[in-house]
Amino acid sequence: MTKRGRIVVLHLAGQMPLAGIAWQAIHHLLGFQRLGFEAFYVEDSGASPYDPRADSVVISPDYSLAFLRRVMEAWGFGERWAYWDAPLDTYFGLSRARVKALFAEADALVNLCGATRLREEHLACPVRIMINTDPGYEQIRYAEGDAETRAYFEAHTQFFTYAENIGAADCLLPTGGIAWKPTRPPVIPELWPQPRGAPPAFTTIATWKNKGKDADFGGTRYLWSKHASFERFIDLPRRRREASFRIAARPRAESLRKAFEEKGWSFVDPQRISADMGLYREFIAASRGEFTVAKDIYARTNSGWFSDRSASYLAAGRPVVTSRTGFAKFIPVGRGLFDFATLEEALAAIAAIAADYEGECRAARALAEEHFSAERVLGALLAAAGL
Repeated sequence: MTKRGRIVVLHLAGQMPLAGIAWQAIHHLLGFQRLGFEAFYVEDSGASPYDPRADSVVISPDYSLAFLRRVMEAWGFGERWAYWDAPLDTYFGLSRARVKALFAEADALVNLCGATRLREEHLACPVRIMINTDPGYEQIRYAEGDAETRAYFEAHTQFFTYAENIGAADCLLPTGGIAWKPTRPPVIPELWPQPRGAPPAFTTIATWKNKGKDADFGGTRYLWSKHASFERFIDLPRRRREASFRIAARPRAESLRKAFEEKGWSFVDPQRISADMGLYREFIAASRGEFTVAKDIYARTNSGWFSDRSASYLAAGRPVVTSRTGFAKFIPVGRGLFDFATLEEALAAIAAIAADYEGECRAARALAEEHFSAERVLGALLAAAGL
């Protein structure tokens, strides 16, 4: 393939050293590489890293650096990554001088997840693409005139979002006058193992409760957390006994955990699964499919959002049953992928999968290839950005 130039991906796989976040980075890096670009990973937000062993933000980046180095070396980016430790003002991987030169040389800077507040050195790159993977909170703050959010957004030249429905009459998220372009999570299907047999358990991997980004807009309060959405479907296992339901999550309240377990749910510790990309992939591959819910702010705004993790289940040929967010306007549902807003709709989806499990697995994989392939998704993104 003809070489097309260089792309620098800014991200947070060191700040949040978890397998799902690492897969997000790798799917983008490999996708850009397959499209002919030389891709580099740079993490220089300066944010303190999370250490899953302590379940806390920490000062030392030792765990994060070891995790990030393993990931980058495993996927062929061992000479093309950098991490800036702000307290020590030290670069690991690529040197400070090389990173600065990269920003000037690159054809595009991709701020994946909007993980980095761009600084003067980033502005040396003429094309600065934001990929807004978690829509809602920032759009609302921008529309309401928050000065910090406006400065954060306006340092970019191109704006993409997983809220594929933004700007439509039936989407409640404000655009703030930004010309948002739709995109979705890319995957590389051949990296995901194909189904063997029919495992009993629908699974998902989730942070049970998120704090700090609930938002009020248009007289409505939107929650930035899944826990309340899960609670609406607590009775699901008792209604569908041909399958079991397991969540890799850690509810903090023991009483809540027991309430779910009494209804037939089971929980597994997410720390082990999320510590390694291979274990994360194996967990998905050993699932019957995914049953999950979306954050309230994605669903009630009819944003059109879709999950990176759910795209990986599809790539592994595992059917997905997930909250209705408006994505069905853009991605077909009813075979391999089902959306729901009520318990009865969720039950109907589980029954449909049971009726033709092998066919639903094939349909899930076909959806990943047709609608989430990294070359298609990122190729369209780059074309829309004029690259």
